Amino acid sequence: MQTVSESKHTWSLRDVIFLAIIAIFFGVIYQLWSFAYYAIAATPLKPYANDLTIGVWLMAGPLAGVLLKRIGATVIAEILAAAVEMMLFSSWGAANLIAGFVQGIGNELGFAMTGYKNWSKLGLLLSSIMATIVTFGWDWFQSGYSAYHFGMIVTLFIIRFISIGFFAGILVYWISQLVAKTNLLKH
Repeated sequence: MQTVSESKHTWSLRDVIFLAIIAIFFGVIYQLWSFAYYAIAATPLKPYANDLTIGVWLMAGPLAGVLLKRIGATVIAEILAAAVEMMLFSSWGAANLIAGFVQGIGNELGFAMTGYKNWSKLGLLLSSIMATIVTFGWDWFQSGYSAYHFGMIVTLFIIRFISIGFFAGILVYWISQLVAKTNLLKH
């Protein structure tokens, strides 16, 4: 089990720079990924577009968390990536910042459930579960999910969990393993 360093609240300049790089990289990815969302939304699968694609939009936070092992890294990374996406003329504009905050909080809660002591598989699993619950709750009110019938709600929730679990869980874990092999973040 990986644990957080002794100074959970102390950020080095290298941490801040790495966080900025993650945010910029994913901000660009997020903007490009919106084309996948719109491509799906232009088909009969439109009601599922958000839940099918949401996992990619939650990758910056967990990746920052597992690589930097700092309290708050997931929220900050998601907000900064959302800001980059917004500055790239995202069709969602400033709403990106709210979405980034909501997504970051969901991810952060998962790592908090381990007491910030597990930044690996368990932390990512809990992060994926909590991000699914928090973002689904947000869409319940924001996107009108409450108007759907029960079967559709369950289907959307399952699709969302699979999307988040794969992209923000499994894929982030694989990326973190590749970064670990580079010794880039060794102190």
